[in-house]
Amino acid sequence: MSQVYLDYNATAPVRPEAIEAMTRVLGQVGNPSSIHAAGRAARAVVEAARNDIAALIGGPASTVIFTGGGTEANALAVDSAVATGSRRLIISAIEHDCVIETAKASGAAVEILPVTPDGVADLDWLKARLAAWDAADGRPFVALMLANNETGVIQPVLAASEIVRAAEGWLHVDAVQAAGKIMTDSRALGADTLAVSAHKLGGPQGVGALTFGPRATMVRTQHGGGQERGRRAGTENVAGVAAFAAAARAALSEPQIDPAPRDAVAERLKAAGAVVIAEGAPRLTNTLCVSTPGWSSDLQVMALDLAGFMVSAGSACSSGKVKASPVLAAMQLDDLAGSAIRVSGGWGTTPADWAAFADAWIAAHTSFVARRRAPAA
Repeated sequence: MSQVYLDYNATAPVRPEAIEAMTRVLGQVGNPSSIHAAGRAARAVVEAARNDIAALIGGPASTVIFTGGGTEANALAVDSAVATGSRRLIISAIEHDCVIETAKASGAAVEILPVTPDGVADLDWLKARLAAWDAADGRPFVALMLANNETGVIQPVLAASEIVRAAEGWLHVDAVQAAGKIMTDSRALGADTLAVSAHKLGGPQGVGALTFGPRATMVRTQHGGGQERGRRAGTENVAGVAAFAAAARAALSEPQIDPAPRDAVAERLKAAGAVVIAEGAPRLTNTLCVSTPGWSSDLQVMALDLAGFMVSAGSACSSGKVKASPVLAAMQLDDLAGSAIRVSGGWGTTPADWAAFADAWIAAHTSFVARRRAPAA
């Protein structure tokens, strides 16, 4: 049985360009901090990659810090804000666990920025809250992701940045899910810090980056050597950043994913009784989140896996567990959270893959309904 991978939001397949770059650089030797010829060659690879990632996320290359992934990049921004005086953090209700948990562990007070039933940040709430800010809480820090990993909803980051800037605050943007799909230029978005990860756009796992603007001060939280201009200790992952850069270049050269195949699937599933989550909000064109009341998420994922289609029940960062989505709960969709699945395509997905998925889902749903209606033996 052929397998169709529709879980790009968890991790995208590694692009051929990234594999080639990583394989080539793995054949080289040299620590990028060494001053001999091999070290200088390794340093040249890292700095060339830094330029490519700067093109992806905006700002001069000197403000790009390579990290071990999106989680570390997000944590570096949160911890730096707290270290430089932010004693109260505003975190959107739909942020990734790495942002929420880092904020909770930071020692600062945490407030949750609510979202509408469509999953869009409530900027009226944010404006009112910052207008009443207590100076004793230090500089306001606001974390608002660019696109949600479960629903695909694109957030009004530019509008939020204007509100945060008026309050002389710090806006952090987790653009991990958005990079390679929509514009992620931190300066154009008004972000003070912005995080990305290689494996969401076709690079390898375990590599990420953070960029920072002039209003953000980075404080090293990983100690050791003076790598990354003293902002992040540890020998750079030379092959990893080279592959990250290759994936970024490939993503930037592609047109935006056509939403038509996704939307056609949505209509077919709706006709069968599914509910499309955040249908009225701007969403990533590769992402479809649907809920089918009465049919649990885990049963859907397993049925589709047996049919040869790999999807998820939401974030893949819960140690393989299937649980009701806190993102959908924040959207006041508790009644739908336990029966939601996420379908996400990407650079290797075809319209035929989307159509075949719809066929499989409808067949599995029909079988589920028939079993539920069958009289007990």
